[in-house]
Amino acid sequence: MDPITLGGVVALVTVLVLFSGVPVAAGLLIVSAFFLVIFDSQGLGALEIIPETLFAKLESFELLSIPMFIIMGAAIASTRAGADLYEALERWLTRVPGGLVVSNLGACALFSAMSGSSPATCAAIGKMGIPEMRKRGYPDTVAAGSIAAGGTLGILIPPSVTMIVYSIATETSVGRLFLAGVFPGLLLVALFMAWSIFSTWRAGAASTALGRTVYSWREKVALLPRVLPFLLIIAGVLYALYGGVATPSETAAVGALLCVVVAVIIYRLWKPRALWTILRDSTRESVMILYIIGAAGVFSFMLSSLEVTQEIARWIATLDVDRWTLMIAINIFLLIAGFFLPPVAVILMAAPILADIVSDAFQNGADGYDLYWFAVVLTINMEIGLITPPVGLNLYVINGIAPDIKLKTILLGSLPYVVCMVLAIVILSAFPGIATWLPEAVMGPEVQLGGD
Repeated sequence: MDPITLGGVVALVTVLVLFSGVPVAAGLLIVSAFFLVIFDSQGLGALEIIPETLFAKLESFELLSIPMFIIMGAAIASTRAGADLYEALERWLTRVPGGLVVSNLGACALFSAMSGSSPATCAAIGKMGIPEMRKRGYPDTVAAGSIAAGGTLGILIPPSVTMIVYSIATETSVGRLFLAGVFPGLLLVALFMAWSIFSTWRAGAASTALGRTVYSWREKVALLPRVLPFLLIIAGVLYALYGGVATPSETAAVGALLCVVVAVIIYRLWKPRALWTILRDSTRESVMILYIIGAAGVFSFMLSSLEVTQEIARWIATLDVDRWTLMIAINIFLLIAGFFLPPVAVILMAAPILADIVSDAFQNGADGYDLYWFAVVLTINMEIGLITPPVGLNLYVINGIAPDIKLKTILLGSLPYVVCMVLAIVILSAFPGIATWLPEAVMGPEVQLGGD
């Protein structure tokens, strides 16, 4: 069987296995073992390579930053930081037409930057924001859709675990990836806010802003002491990372410790049971991600060993299509993959192959198009998957918060934000400097594509 046909069979079998309900990591290992035994020249002897390859993939020191950032987010998510952040922004933006939905999106952006978790952002901000918006006359589509979409920002705005996973998969700089996500993240926030204000105005709910409570200056600043420490920690983490003070792993460890300390001091999260919950949940999520990373390493090894990866790259190179037709095809593939698989799995399975294709298509970073720009485009595609069925994790989180809002209503409210994300991809394709300028300005030009 030729490698291209074999690649198609591998893809079909992988989809069927993952759709069967098998955990992603276990499914990748099962598929890898099956095809190595059947098609590799070593036969059953190829099984000996699987444990070695899996653990070799987990030897990277950069992986240490993943559980640290997860602990950092879990410490924040376990407190009232999300509610306080929402209330603080609501008090400052109360007189702005459509200001409540804007404050919700702003709270989502800030909280997702602190926690790095889309579901945690939806839960933390949605519990406060959705009932408040509905009470003040905002349509259910706006109330639910804005929070569902705002939660997706957690995988783009740094620090982002998804970006760390992309760094490992493509051997790119974590620091540059974090910086590449800053302006695109702000662009998405601006597009989300613009649509929210327009949709609120169109629905006639913007006028409700005029009847809101007027807060005094004392009330406006009352919650800032609770919120500012977390924001300062994030700023400190980014400064230490980009200022050359510490490595990503060291920075993540210090940030995690400071977040736990602040949670204990400000929110009195001192009971052993509460701290145990943070560590338990963080360990579960970290092990899940690391298991997928190891399994994806075995899956990539299988594809390479059977010459599937190399043959696909050669086949695409022979296609008589321009690079933008190729990018459209890649985006369609990523969108479809994101509908069914979690972002981490898609990145680990597809990024190594797509990175080589994109690198060749855009002549190794010519005209400002490089792997950091592609990381942002890929991540926005993964964000779309978080608010579209059948997986659409954020949709189900919102439905759990407000069960009387039908899933169909939440989906309809989210669709305009999908259009905003597609528009952001188009803008980034026309102006790649939005993603690539800041990394070059802060860290200087990269000598060679794919690493520092």
